[in-house]
Amino acid sequence: MAKGRIAVVVKGYPRLSETFIAQEILGLERLGLDLLIVSLRKPYDGAVHALHREISAPVLYLPEYLKDDPARVRAGRNVAARLPGYAEAEAIYAADLARDPSASRRRRWGQAAVLAAELPGDIAMIYVHFLHTPASVARYAATMRGLPFAFSAHAKDIYTTPDWEIAEKIAAAEWGVTCTAANVARLRALADRPDKVTLGYHGLDLSRFPAPPERTGAGPVRFLSVCRAVEKKGLDDLLRALAKLPADLDWRFEHVGGGGLVARLEKLAERLGIADRVTFSGAMAQDGVIEAYRRADVFVLASRVAKNGDRDGLPNVIMEAMALGLPVVSTRVSAVPEIVTEETGILVEQRDPAALADAMARVGGDPALRARLAEAGISRVKTRFSPMPTLELLASRLSGDDEPAHRAA
Repeated sequence: MAKGRIAVVVKGYPRLSETFIAQEILGLERLGLDLLIVSLRKPYDGAVHALHREISAPVLYLPEYLKDDPARVRAGRNVAARLPGYAEAEAIYAADLARDPSASRRRRWGQAAVLAAELPGDIAMIYVHFLHTPASVARYAATMRGLPFAFSAHAKDIYTTPDWEIAEKIAAAEWGVTCTAANVARLRALADRPDKVTLGYHGLDLSRFPAPPERTGAGPVRFLSVCRAVEKKGLDDLLRALAKLPADLDWRFEHVGGGGLVARLEKLAERLGIADRVTFSGAMAQDGVIEAYRRADVFVLASRVAKNGDRDGLPNVIMEAMALGLPVVSTRVSAVPEIVTEETGILVEQRDPAALADAMARVGGDPALRARLAEAGISRVKTRFSPMPTLELLASRLSGDDEPAHRAA
């Protein structure tokens, strides 16, 4: 396995919505790994989290669209074409393109050529987050350079990528990790060797979070949701649930996060007659998100499976909310039940605003229940979702100190 610097390929860096990746990169650095971050695009967020500033790894940005820097792409292709693994990589790409003749696929090939040409000579391995676009770029480039690659899979990449593509990427990879038991089951069913895929919860670095505040139960019940305004987060279901809450429950709702659906959701809140109790605060750096958790009473995430199959994995925001003493109301989607139990919150079926409203009313109307659920949630995050086991596993494998079982056999 790798004995040298590791190239970590991500779709975008830094991103406010992917604190788990930044936490992992920083954790691996602290465990002694020398990293290069490779990003398929430059950041769009206007802010960064404090932990991004602690990461020392340099960042190599690839051209997001090949037309943006044709001279660089042309130079990359010229260098890549002379690499020993170019013919093999080109054959893999041609087979992929025959099944997926898209502009996105062609862009991945061009980015891979630039990456293979510009990757420093001390890189010993490529480790990629997400099995869809980033893993294609990583696989093509690794093949051109004759390097091993490994992957970390999460949510959308697992459930929207065709089975043939997932299976071939797993077969080509040295090993992979994924962040939920539900993901493990799906990936192992497609793997050439099931033991290639290992469960590794991201966990939460509690040292970055203050102690939970003292909540008195006075004033309106403050519901909070932290997520991007996209289909799989079910924010329209959540707004409809808010409109169904009992008339005698005094409540407020705050949404923290960016996303393309915010304007539409604002209009929906107006149509439902609840706009005066609803606040859309936009995307925030982590210190602002923490303050939002601290002023809330109940955390709500109405996750659902999107029409294209996209869904959450194990949302970090649920762990963050629980760590800061919030009971959780959410849905039985993907790995949410792996962290939210009947001791820490209430789960309902997806796409059911009435059931969501009943759960929110039950928790929102009972301060003693909120306190009981919150205490159990804090304990669960502390005891079951530490980031260190996964960080140590990754550091061992990436550094070559621990050969996966299928390699050692």
